[in-house]
Amino acid sequence: MRYWLMKSEPSDVSIDDLAGFAEQTVAWYGVRNYQARNFMRDQMQVGDGVLFYHSNCKAAGIAGIARVSSVAYPDATQFDTNSKYFDPKATPEQPRWFNVDVQLVRKIPLISLDALRQHPELARMRTLQRGNRLSITPVDPDEWQFILKM
Repeated sequence: MRYWLMKSEPSDVSIDDLAGFAEQTVAWYGVRNYQARNFMRDQMQVGDGVLFYHSNCKAAGIAGIARVSSVAYPDATQFDTNSKYFDPKATPEQPRWFNVDVQLVRKIPLISLDALRQHPELARMRTLQRGNRLSITPVDPDEWQFILKM
């Protein structure tokens, strides 16, 4: 089992939106970074733990616990000419972009970025490293356990 931190802008999909979706599940669409795509396509497995992170907002931080609930499959938005995620180089025969489904386990009180930075146990956490802009990052099992206890 692996653990991940996955960032979502609340203006697009918030933890409250996820709680209101059918089966409290959402396709993690729109990822257009190859490394993040590779994490979903090549490493994520059903049951992996997810820290649902609100990004690019006033109250950024971990807002919930979720789990990966599907294997990777082609992101349909890459084929939709009306989508901001359309990719003219992608074809159904050779998709470039993938997503997984993410299902809510539970909402938690927001753990802010500043709060995460205050703990030496999380000093090596990838999301906290300077220059890290990835929307999906692996989380070490010890970091996962520490955050769950916060």
